Amino acid sequence: MRLYLSSYRLGDHPEYLAALVGESGRRAVVIANALDDAPADLRRDGVESELSDLAKLGFRATELDLRDYFGHEQRLRRDLSGAGLAWLRGGNVFTLRYALFRSGGDAVFRDLLAADTLVYAGYSAGSCVLSPSLRGLETVDDAGAVVRAYGAEPVWDGLGLLDETFVPHYRSPGHPEAAAIELVVARYQADGVAYRALRDGQVLLINGPDTAIV
Repeated sequence: MRLYLSSYRLGDHPEYLAALVGESGRRAVVIANALDDAPADLRRDGVESELSDLAKLGFRATELDLRDYFGHEQRLRRDLSGAGLAWLRGGNVFTLRYALFRSGGDAVFRDLLAADTLVYAGYSAGSCVLSPSLRGLETVDDAGAVVRAYGAEPVWDGLGLLDETFVPHYRSPGHPEAAAIELVVARYQADGVAYRALRDGQVLLINGPDTAIV
């Protein structure tokens, strides 16, 4: 399993992402469903910024909108199977989680990562969604966004690909969520929840049995 989980954007050392994917996996998809509750123009701009950043690293990236795959898991599996990289951007972790659930992305990503056929990468919400649970993150992200975007209730279980809850923007001066993240960490400490907190610029890098923060 290969994961590149950033606190914010590409992090300080994006060369690690390029190396993790390798030269043969330059087709990438950008998944921006963490912005499904945002105004259309902001969502569009958010996608464009990710496509541009990945292009600078040499990736041929296109958007993959999980809403197009609701109820069509096999089509999602087919369309992801040809990608070397899936980049899941930040935003609202609850809308991203619900979109993964409805599209069958939970099972698809678990299978593709187990087979080591693609790299899962992303930042903020895109990293948090791999946690065992999303409980506590409602301090930062509005869980009610799921009702607004999809007319459904949020999914509180994460994908569970991490043993600890991923906490981004920790002690990152200037980030608008930094104060709320302090409250999340305090709650996890009080409740005995295992977590891993990263500051902006840092990336949790997992390559098979090897784990590092860069």
